[in-house]
Amino acid sequence: MATIRLPFTAADPFILRAKDNRYYLYCTSEAGEGFPVRSSDDLIHWTEHGMALTKETARWGEKCFWAPECYEIGGRYYLFYSADWKENPTGALENFRIGAAVADRPEGPFEDISDRPIFDPGYPVIDANVYQEDGRFYLYYSRCCYEHCIDGLEESWIYGVELKSDFSGVIGEPVLLLRPEQEWEGRSAASTGRRWNEGSFLLKKNGRYLMTYSGNFFGGPDYAVGFATAEHPLGPYTKAAENPVLERYGEVTGTGHSCMLEGLAEEMLICYHGRTEKTGQDRVGFISEAEITDGRLLIHP
Repeated sequence: MATIRLPFTAADPFILRAKDNRYYLYCTSEAGEGFPVRSSDDLIHWTEHGMALTKETARWGEKCFWAPECYEIGGRYYLFYSADWKENPTGALENFRIGAAVADRPEGPFEDISDRPIFDPGYPVIDANVYQEDGRFYLYYSRCCYEHCIDGLEESWIYGVELKSDFSGVIGEPVLLLRPEQEWEGRSAASTGRRWNEGSFLLKKNGRYLMTYSGNFFGGPDYAVGFATAEHPLGPYTKAAENPVLERYGEVTGTGHSCMLEGLAEEMLICYHGRTEKTGQDRVGFISEAEITDGRLLIHP
């Protein structure tokens, strides 16, 4: 399969294959005011279903609605996302938290399960990813760079924590899983004063856990994807020496914030966003072939 370029803007794309065997794509709108949702039978032709959730229908968020992911759990559909929390007594410039909304259909409309975020770690967080195994749920998220200074640079780190089964909170304390430490993850540091590990996605293959993540500034050409592996959902994780495994190619730059899925023939695919000269600053979605061989992730853009 040649790489598919989606015919619309699709930042932070996430694709769910629902029980009706259709693919549902959720993404960030560039305006950050809600989550467009579309469906497809073949990952090429798409039907628009409007907005899954918006700032007008949300109960606790007021702006910066980013990075939705949707899961089918117990016959219902749960949308995890980040937004700027209305409750901001300290006046923080970045007040992002993670919430959950639920619907009876994959296209929504979704309703927040609470009038507040899932939990408040005391710092801004984005990029929710949820993994389920043996009746237990794990939440993965990115601590924002904001006011998180490490050796003169602000850094974004990836954490994991167990979720309560009703998603009303977490169990135990978050565990640090990934932080910027490989050379490629600092390519945009000189121009931004920041380094990132963000946009994680977890899957299990042959008994091992493989986490993809993105590094560098999302708005620049060096945004790229790496991966790490572990023996347990909460790590410890070891980054691959060959990272990044997806970076700028051809006319496409800024490749990142990915998710993995199965294609119609059960082949492994990766969906991510990028930019081209024609699309400018708007992020568009791409789907490429991927494979895991001997614990190593290979991507074929």
